[in-house]
Amino acid sequence: MSTAFGQSTVLGYPRIGGNRELKRAVEAYWAGEIDAAALDDIAARLRAEVWRTLRDARLDALPSNTFSYYDHVLDTAVAVGAIPPRFARLGLSELDTYFAMARGVASEPALELTKWFDTNYHYLVPEIGPDTAFAANPAKAVREYAEAREAGVETRPVLVGPATLLLLAKSAQPGAAPFDRLGDLVEVYAQILRALADAGVAWVQLDEPAYVADRTPAEIAALREAYDRLCAVPRRPRIFVASYFGELGDALPALLGTPIDALGLDLVAGPGNLARLAGAGPLQGKTIVAGLVDGRNVWRTDLRAAIARGAAVTGLADHVAVSTSCSLLHVPVDLAAERALEPELRRRLAFARQKVDEVVLLSEALRNGTTRLPEPLPPAPGGWRDDTVRGRLAALRPTDRQRGAYPDRAAAQQARLKLPPLPTTTIGSFPQTAELRRARAERRAGRLDDAGYTERMRAEVEQVIRLQERLGLDVLVHGEPERNDMVQYFGEQLDGFAATEQGWVQSYGSRCVRPPIIFGDVARRSPMTVGWSTFAQSLTDRPVKGMLTGPVTILAWSFVRVDQPLADTADQVALALRDECHDLEAAGIRVIQVDEPALRETLPLRRADRKAYLDWSVGAFRLATSGVADDTQIHTHLCYSEFGEVITAIDALDADVTSIEASRSKMEVLDDLAGIGYRRGVGPGVWDIHSPRVPPQAEVVDALRRAVAAVPAERLWVNPDCGLKTRGYAEVEASLTNLLAAAAQVRGG
Repeated sequence: MSTAFGQSTVLGYPRIGGNRELKRAVEAYWAGEIDAAALDDIAARLRAEVWRTLRDARLDALPSNTFSYYDHVLDTAVAVGAIPPRFARLGLSELDTYFAMARGVASEPALELTKWFDTNYHYLVPEIGPDTAFAANPAKAVREYAEAREAGVETRPVLVGPATLLLLAKSAQPGAAPFDRLGDLVEVYAQILRALADAGVAWVQLDEPAYVADRTPAEIAALREAYDRLCAVPRRPRIFVASYFGELGDALPALLGTPIDALGLDLVAGPGNLARLAGAGPLQGKTIVAGLVDGRNVWRTDLRAAIARGAAVTGLADHVAVSTSCSLLHVPVDLAAERALEPELRRRLAFARQKVDEVVLLSEALRNGTTRLPEPLPPAPGGWRDDTVRGRLAALRPTDRQRGAYPDRAAAQQARLKLPPLPTTTIGSFPQTAELRRARAERRAGRLDDAGYTERMRAEVEQVIRLQERLGLDVLVHGEPERNDMVQYFGEQLDGFAATEQGWVQSYGSRCVRPPIIFGDVARRSPMTVGWSTFAQSLTDRPVKGMLTGPVTILAWSFVRVDQPLADTADQVALALRDECHDLEAAGIRVIQVDEPALRETLPLRRADRKAYLDWSVGAFRLATSGVADDTQIHTHLCYSEFGEVITAIDALDADVTSIEASRSKMEVLDDLAGIGYRRGVGPGVWDIHSPRVPPQAEVVDALRRAVAAVPAERLWVNPDCGLKTRGYAEVEASLTNLLAAAAQVRGG
């Protein structure tokens, strides 16, 4: 067996299947429709299909153990025995314990869910404390390596590296830092390395992306010590440390100073890695894995520019392999499935399968210099430019991003809305039932005309309104039955966007999204939500929220054009939303929610880059929302991120009410809000909707009492963590009943 790394690789590949087979299989298992053996059989077929695809594309260094039933961080936590006792003592099978950690059970809430660095992928946060009993469990990595080998494919197993795993974890005990356990954890990784070597593994990939963010000298020194120790393990595979999403900074020479065999560098998001590598000194005996193909966006690679970067690396190291910048988990599977895209746009795109071809082509070109490259693309068509939108942006004034003073707004809104203390609401969506999905499919297939579709959606809206009235909610929503996704829905109605047919990307667990593609200037053709909101409002005397997705989130959850600054694209989207807010207000909608769950997600990983981002992202939100009167209440919503790092930006959004995820994080965000003297309305989520678990009334009461201790009751709202799209009506009704009863109990003292 060769021990050379190879010439071309990827850091990971989509695991959901070309037609979301994994999603359907996992959900069937949860529903009791298939057993564990059937689920495992489907998973094995999906893994084999990926390995065949990569091998047939002539990739010569293939990853394994990148498959996951839910989340690769959770997989690594299980591999090192970091299973919290509250799940271990449930007495479930290994698979059901895994899913209990991911989704929760009646007696135990799930692990916290948050964003994977600055992506829209969500990982499960390990709980690690001084008493966590680490234990090596390499079975999954060994099994998948053996599967591939039996199919004639040699692979390298992939795990999240020990330092990153601990830096991403949260403490299972107050005052204890998970990173303090690095020495103990490294010993467990050493055992895993030995087990992999015994199974015949030649290379292992350990991912350390946490080091592209700001790290202390002590954290960098600990990283170096960890890899010195792992490299000293006798009878181990060769170690490839992968980094991605940015520049390694001081961690780059630290890692090169260890005996690791290969280092992966993102040269797309982290172009400064090249200069740092050039100054790192001799690289004899090291393989540099050059991330030249963007693993996070869908545009074709500029092959000539990539070759120039690759050639610069080739001049520095003994051996260079070409790779994607990060795992291809973040892009759709195959452009070949897209039949309806405009040809001029389609020729400019590359999904995961096409990016593999780009990696192989670049590798061959760097090795022999004679590979014929495709001709460069011509400039974008003139029709993708909108001079009217550009003129509006050029004419903007500072006052276009400002509203009146909050105390005046709050008084005007209360006079208009007359809400009780601790007003109750939901975040927006209600369950997307099989009937709703079937109606959309029938409409796409031409079996249901627009009038019939509207009739079905209106019936669902009326049902949602009547349910909320019966339960006693104060501010209602129309439930969004007409929306396939909170970003895709708007992308389909805005110029400058394109929608895909099969461009699915995993967001978390079995949840997949189809990000639209922003290719040109953005403009609103006509009102997008006004008809649905006004219909819902006509059914009730209670206020119904108009529901919009904010400009930053629309960018973050789309594949964005790269030919102009993000700030310009954000402002174009914001102008479209500003027009929508104006039309909602003119139609009598008194409350408008503009969701920005991605505000923290897209925060640059390095602090030095954050001010510029926060300036334009906050500015775009305020541009979208500052055109309404003082007595129109603006809400926003944020979820599943570490909010402390953007808490001043949340304040600067100047929304009248901010609803925010808080249940899995035990209301931690309230301390952050108190720390900056936040003085507007806030609704910390008291029900984790990403779990099928129904929260007991007493649990919600406890959460609300903690909230009331931090936020005056007159500014406190009661709501779930997020929209209810993924839940069923039975659990929604039971959970909202408990939420409303808890709110009444806390109101009464």
